[in-house]
Amino acid sequence: MDEELIAMPRVLEPTRGRADTFPAGASTPAGASTRRQPVLGANRTVLLSALLVVAVAALCAVAAAPSSARVPVGVAVLVGLAAAAVIAVLAIRQADGTARLVARLAALDALTERRAAGLAQLADDTLPKIVAHLRDGVSAEEAMAGGPSPTDPAEQRILRTLAEEVGRGERMRAAAMAACANAAGRVQALATSMLADLRDMEDRHSEEVLGDLLRMDHSVSQTGRLADSIAVLTGARSGRRWTKPIVMESILRGALGRISAYQRVRLHSTSTAAVAGYAAEGVMHALAELMDNATSFSPPSEEVHVYVEEVQAGLVVTIEDGGLVMGPAALRRAERAVSAASLDLTTLSGTRLGLAVVGVLARKYGLTVSFRPSSRGGTGVIVIIPRQLITQPRPDGAPLPGVHAAAAPGAVAGARGGRQAAPEQPDEPAALPSRAAAHPPGTPEPLPKRGRGETLAGAARAAALATSLDGPPAGADGRPAAPTVSPGARFGAFQQSRARVRSGETGPTGAAGQQPAGATDSDATGATGGAEAINATDSGEAAP
Repeated sequence: MDEELIAMPRVLEPTRGRADTFPAGASTPAGASTRRQPVLGANRTVLLSALLVVAVAALCAVAAAPSSARVPVGVAVLVGLAAAAVIAVLAIRQADGTARLVARLAALDALTERRAAGLAQLADDTLPKIVAHLRDGVSAEEAMAGGPSPTDPAEQRILRTLAEEVGRGERMRAAAMAACANAAGRVQALATSMLADLRDMEDRHSEEVLGDLLRMDHSVSQTGRLADSIAVLTGARSGRRWTKPIVMESILRGALGRISAYQRVRLHSTSTAAVAGYAAEGVMHALAELMDNATSFSPPSEEVHVYVEEVQAGLVVTIEDGGLVMGPAALRRAERAVSAASLDLTTLSGTRLGLAVVGVLARKYGLTVSFRPSSRGGTGVIVIIPRQLITQPRPDGAPLPGVHAAAAPGAVAGARGGRQAAPEQPDEPAALPSRAAAHPPGTPEPLPKRGRGETLAGAARAAALATSLDGPPAGADGRPAAPTVSPGARFGAFQQSRARVRSGETGPTGAAGQQPAGATDSDATGATGGAEAINATDSGEAAP
């Protein structure tokens, strides 16, 4: 410490004898020179006064000395006065140097404070505003011009370089997101087209290939779910859009049809409520991701149980598995992924995108997702579908606008080639509720409303009605098409196809409806349920 104090005057020695020097852009603090001058003047006055006192004392001593000793005494006095003068000059110079050092340190302190304040403003105010402008698509020059700019040229260069790099990164991120969204949209279109072709082939071909077609249908459905997940994460539109409510049973079966281990999922639902059409696809996708997560992180021998309960707040869907219990850290990560916070793609790890997709869908449709220990020893997920999304399903016999309510006696084939037979319509008009009964006298009758997509749905039903009245459609070779297959036969063929693939056989399946050992009716909630349950509502689907 003493060595540093001794070396400090040597470092500052070149600055002596000239005006105070400060860093570029710095100026002497106001009042520093005026404070230094009184100090220097006081020091000089004290030294000169002391020197004058010594001189007077020396003269008095010379005068009081005897005549014989006056010369030696005078010489001694002169030498003493000279030494005192030299000491006074050195002291004055040292005082001046000390004063200059103090002033320089004060100037550096003031400059440091100003730079600290400028850097704080740059970090807390300027940079966030520039980054926000850049994320909105503004160029780096416009972003810098729109906010306060630092006065230091070095800070300006740093800020400009940072703004250019952040802008370049934002453009790259936007381009990557747009490319992913475009690719996801193309995969969605291909998956939808393949599903339509496969289901048309399922109606036209015999039972020998029906199981293989259903297995391909299931695989394409999973591919479509993956494309929908990418579309959700990139902000693109995902899945189908429905124009009428979808019952909860169809929502659950549609979700099961999009996961691989559907045989391990057991449904426990007696709810007759339906989900609004605009939110049906999002709810279905979120449930599919949670079911897939439950089957993926539980042993293959454990079942996953899904419960549906109607409460005052809406519908509560509980998914319980028998896997490992999530630790506190894993629970916090899962809760954070499905929370109401905005999506941060940098927090996604590897291929685990399911919870991130569920979080985006929950924020979009107002779903509440929480985790808790399961009664079966694993993890339970509770999904609350808000009351705003819950409605009652449209009656099967209710006619759509533009289509006659009454039809010819007998079963009429559906719009998808006779996949499901429509119920017979009563011949008596009085059996249908009238508008007069719905609106008592004195109440103005509301104007008729046409829902979105109902015109296309009505045209499809009318075409199906005309086809059913004219007879079964003919094939490409002029022969009648193959008869329709019942859902039980379809499921039996699908199970036989899976058993044949597992055993390595490639021959045709056996008779329709013969299920392999161990197959139960609850397995029908899988690929067949996913393919068939939603098809019952295809008349309400809007164009993707």
